[in-house]
Amino acid sequence: MTQTNSNSDNKPTNLPPNYDELKKAANRQANWKERLAAVEELGKWKSEPTIDLLTHRMNHDSVYQVQEAAYKQLKNFGENVHMPERKKYDLIKDTSKVLVRIKKSLPAGHTYEDFKEKLQKMRSDIYDTYKGDKGEDFESWLEEQWKAAPFKQPRRR
Repeated sequence: MTQTNSNSDNKPTNLPPNYDELKKAANRQANWKERLAAVEELGKWKSEPTIDLLTHRMNHDSVYQVQEAAYKQLKNFGENVHMPERKKYDLIKDTSKVLVRIKKSLPAGHTYEDFKEKLQKMRSDIYDTYKGDKGEDFESWLEEQWKAAPFKQPRRR
């Protein structure tokens, strides 16, 4: 499905007609599925800008599935790339601290669903990244994080 367009200098380019939208989607931090779809589409268009963008996603995306997809597209282009290692700790810096802050900001006796909803509203980037990374295990992982985080201590008078 590779197409060649001509730019104003009559030099052939190999960019999709919606390159700017795909570039934005590939860099949208709060939606890993959009990044993944953009990576898949960009993988159909071998050019220097698409290779640069895919290389950046492969090396810097917080969701391993997106990194893996970018790696596969680059390999299909014949690029000499190496798959980055899966991160073992926080995918987004200080995630554990953020989760503790969110839990402590909720009233005593709140539910896991309250916690999950507030995380989704306050830090959709964290919610989305871990949902993409953990897949089917996301709910149990998040509930474990909620249970393990310290709860708000009542004030002494």
